[in-house]
Formats: sequence, C-alpha cells, structure tokens
Amino acid sequence: MSPDPAIAHAALRKATWRLIPLIALGYGTAYMDRVNISFAALQMNRDLHFSNTVYGLGAGLFFLSYAACEVPSNLLLYRFGARRWLARIMVTWGLLAMAMIFIRTPAQFYAARFLLGMAEAGFFPGVVFYLMQWYPPHLRARAITGFYIAFPLSSVVMGSLAGVLMSLQGRLSLSGWQWLFLVEAIPAVLLGVAFFFLLPDGPADAPWLTEREREAILAAVPVRSANPESIAPALRDPRTWLIGLFFMFIQTGNYAFAFSAPAIVQKLTDWSIGSTGFFFAALGLGGAAIMLIAGRVSDRSGERHMHVVPWCFVMLAGFLGCGLSGSPGVALPALALVFLGYNAMQGPLWAIPGAFLSGRSAAAGIAAINMIGILGGFLGPYWMGFARDLTGDYQRGLLTMTAPMLTAAAIMLYLRRQAKSPGGP
Repeated sequence: MSPDPAIAHAALRKATWRLIPLIALGYGTAYMDRVNISFAALQMNRDLHFSNTVYGLGAGLFFLSYAACEVPSNLLLYRFGARRWLARIMVTWGLLAMAMIFIRTPAQFYAARFLLGMAEAGFFPGVVFYLMQWYPPHLRARAITGFYIAFPLSSVVMGSLAGVLMSLQGRLSLSGWQWLFLVEAIPAVLLGVAFFFLLPDGPADAPWLTEREREAILAAVPVRSANPESIAPALRDPRTWLIGLFFMFIQTGNYAFAFSAPAIVQKLTDWSIGSTGFFFAALGLGGAAIMLIAGRVSDRSGERHMHVVPWCFVMLAGFLGCGLSGSPGVALPALALVFLGYNAMQGPLWAIPGAFLSGRSAAAGIAAINMIGILGGFLGPYWMGFARDLTGDYQRGLLTMTAPMLTAAAIMLYLRRQAKSPGGP
C-alpha cells in the first residue's frame, strides 16, 4: 500500500528540520577549516617565508590524501553507521586543524595539510549517501542544497572573522594566522560530539519519527534489487568515472579561485584583510541564494544535466574576465561569476548519481566520484602558485582555467545525451 502523502510530507519536513541544519553546520565548518589558509596566507607566507609554489603545493596536498581515503571512508561509514563515522571525522579534523598553529617549515606545512585531508575524507560523499536514504529522487537536489548552502555561507563567516582574528597579532604570543586556525577549528570538535548524540543512522533509527512516518520515508526511497551489497557495479559504470572527471575539472577551477582569490582581491584593490573578508562575506550570501534557487528549479523541472551545463559557461566567463583584465571594475564581478556559477550547479550535479546508484554501491560510487573530482583541489592551487611564481601574477593562471570549464561542459552534454538514449537513467 502506498504511503499517505500527507504523512510522507510531514515525515520529510520533520527530518529536514532535524538533520539539514546540523549537517550544514558540519559541512560549513569542514570547508572553512579546509580553505582558511587562503586568508592565513596573507600573513603566514610572509612570517614563514613560504613561496607561492610552497603555499600552492601545501594547499593542494590536502586533496591527494583526501582523494585516496574517500572510498574506504564511505565504506566504513556504511559499515559503522553515519552517526559514529561522521562524528569521528569531525573530531579528528578539528584537532588536526588546531595543530596547524605549530607549523614552521614547508615540510611541517605539507604534513599538516596531508593529514588534515585524510581526516576529513568521506564527510561530503558520506553526507550525500546518507541523504539518499531519506529523500526520494525528485527531492534530492533540494536536500543537497539544503546542507551544501553551508559552503557559500562559510565564506560569510570566514570572511567576517578573518580580519578580526588576524588582528589579534601578538596576543598570547600567537600570530594572527595562528589565531585564525585555532578559533575556526574549535567548532568541528564540538559539532562532532553533537553528531554522535543527535544524528540517527537512518530513518529506521530516528526516535523522533512515528512508526507510520518511518514507513512513509522508507517506502518513498527506491531500493534496487540487483545485488545492492556489491560495490563493483558502481565502479564499473562509466557514468561514475565521467561524473568524477567532470567534477575534477570544475574543482580545478574552483580551488584555483578559492586559494588565490583573497590575494587577488587585495592586489586589485589595496583593501585591508578585514575589507577583503567582507567582500567574500557578501559573495557568500549571493552564492547561498543562487544555490537554493537553482536546486529548487532543478527539482521542479526534473532535469539535471541542463541545469549544470550553463553554469560551466558562467564560470568560464568569470575566468576570462579576471584573466584578461586587471581593472577592479571588471575583475571583481568576474571573480563573483566564478563563485556563483560553482554554487548554482551543485544541487543538480549531486542529484545525478542517485539515478543509477543505490545501497553499498551508492556509497562506493559517490565516494569514487568525489575522489576523482577532488584531485582538482590539488591541481588548481598548485598550478596557480606555480603560475604566479613564473609570471609574477595570477592572471595567466586564471586564464588557463577556461580549458577545464569547456571540457567539463562537453562531458556533461555527453552524459545528458546518454541519459536521453534508450536505456539511459
């Protein structure tokens, strides 16, 4: 018997209010601890005598260990449950993020970033897999944007706090960049404890659902019968690898932007760290709004691929603008286009794998997609640091980011064509 739509709606509404804000806080903290070195570098590189290449390599090393541990981490989440595993991830990365205050040499910087990547691995794909257990396919873009909105909002928090924390230079014998690492890592540990006590492993374990509400949620989430315990189908499916490659090209551009943008804005404008931070805070609010709108529009239409492709070209236009012009009137809006385009595509993009993955196979497949994609987090920062040391500015490096954007758009168009063909998802 089909579940009562009213009960199903009430159950998902209750789940949304219980789960999404907590997960969003966790992801926002993760992203902030991952990229706050872009602000810290404005002092740290000078204090520790790091070149742009050293900084770019250290920023990127996070993503190599992160990628290597993605699939094992998600399989361990599947085995031990979301509550325990996500709590473990958060506490571990919080402690390692605090330890960043002790770095003094390039080798220590590299080691700290590498270990931080290992600790955080599996959080994002684990959360995407977790939400697939709660939301039916037609609501997944909205659910994903519900927590992913923490990505642009973390820019608001990080930008607003950067100037304040880094102005504590010399307090308790700590540099401003050390205060930044220390204070912004504390919420991860606290949220890890909250996850352990507040997050159920799935609908069947949620004490705040009635029996009929549990049944309604479980009935609405499709379960495929074709050997759901095997991970092989996901890893053999070419769509897994193509979406992973798409994400890698997009992430190359995103992290080329993320780890260099504060320095670019300061060079263009001569703003203080505080003013630069407020610029990114405003950008974060815009990113949050466009992410929510794009996710809802995609769910309403049922289309995913063509709600991703146009944003590839928006990012491309942004890289062209800031790569060709050194004028703040052109380059600052162009940087905004990169950020907004990346945010807008996330909900529709992460709803695509749920059309052909389920069960343990979904845990492995989503982790594999993110594993491939996150390699762009190594390529983008390292390339930008190298390009700046080679040419003296970031413009040439930004201009080269148009190539991965074009390639990503071509891959997504191919995936759409395959999906529309007979037998496609």
